[in-house]
Amino acid sequence: MAFIADRLMRIKPSPTIAMNTRAMTLKAEGKDVIGLAAGEPDFDTPQNIKDAAKRAIDRGDTKYTAVDGTVELKKAIAAKLKRENGLEYATNQISVGTGGKQVLYNALMVTVNSGDEVIIPAPYWVSYPDIVELCEGKPVSVPCSENHGFKLRPEDLDAAITPKTKWLILNSPSNPTGAAYTAAELKALADVLLKHPHVWVLTDDMYEHLTYDDYTFATIAQVEPKLYPRTLTLNGMSKAYCMTGWRLGYAAGPVELIKAMAALQSQSTTNPSSISQAAGVEALNGPQDFIPKNNESFKARRDLVVKMLNEAQGLHCMKPEGAFYVYPSCAGAIGKKTAEGKVIETDTAFCEYLLESVGVATVPGTAFGLAPYFRISYATSTDVLRDACTRIQKACAALK
Repeated sequence: MAFIADRLMRIKPSPTIAMNTRAMTLKAEGKDVIGLAAGEPDFDTPQNIKDAAKRAIDRGDTKYTAVDGTVELKKAIAAKLKRENGLEYATNQISVGTGGKQVLYNALMVTVNSGDEVIIPAPYWVSYPDIVELCEGKPVSVPCSENHGFKLRPEDLDAAITPKTKWLILNSPSNPTGAAYTAAELKALADVLLKHPHVWVLTDDMYEHLTYDDYTFATIAQVEPKLYPRTLTLNGMSKAYCMTGWRLGYAAGPVELIKAMAALQSQSTTNPSSISQAAGVEALNGPQDFIPKNNESFKARRDLVVKMLNEAQGLHCMKPEGAFYVYPSCAGAIGKKTAEGKVIETDTAFCEYLLESVGVATVPGTAFGLAPYFRISYATSTDVLRDACTRIQKACAALK
């Protein structure tokens, strides 16, 4: 349609949302479908956080707030970053948006000029490259193989940097793989970045609290303080605090960048919900004991899913360090035929086969920039996951 702006042609609808929507549509039609496409905790928002929101409504905190967040919430975020990450930020170095995606969008929109390059390790969260392209930048995908734990190697980062590189986006623990960088691995990447002072780092720490076994979380400005002046540390309330629908994300970085992000936000959404912000203060300042309890459930689910997928013919699944996703390889299924004689040629075709033959909705690895894999979210009940994995085993066994 000629009326629609050309820039819209640079972006694609989110494949994860599309697959989840398709699963919900099939369910509404009465089909027996298990949706494992959405990255959303199945746990409810903790009661103390909900109560804080109710109190905010009752006392009339229902007006506009400062464009990029209340002072109270910014103070809570600064305290969190100091307490948990050893990072010092003033309130004028913090931006609050309507979810982490808006904060990411703001940061890239105010910094990326036409032709600027943004390095994105693959597999990546589906929104990264599309937002870069919407900003008229060039996403530079760097494949990170399963052999290296789906993590960016220093030599590959060094090779990808050019005079046009503006940002490196680093997501740990990762969506879609759950891979998480150790402090030593981050330091090795930081050493490369110190050689290239024109490259900034956007570190997406959204899954910071969802880690398992003996892994200890670290963020790059904490590991290498020399990068602090050119690092934007992004986080949010959606995952660890089970607040996906509240739409609250934040980032901390240099004053000039934060001020520019606020200017953009002032002409788009203005402030995040005042009610959500009041809830966010309680989330950060209140009891945190529910997080390790939730993680115990996530870890048990992860272990179940990894075990059952590795028992499926043609699949191989690494055990991730964090988040609530697994990213199994379906290479062993490629080239095989369904009972109807259809050849499985790609990971997209494999995911279609799972949905059509056994009613399990997953997301193909092609959407995340590395094939042939697929993503499963294990943020649902153990019984549902066991049923889903049993169906996947059955579907794999039926391939010839």
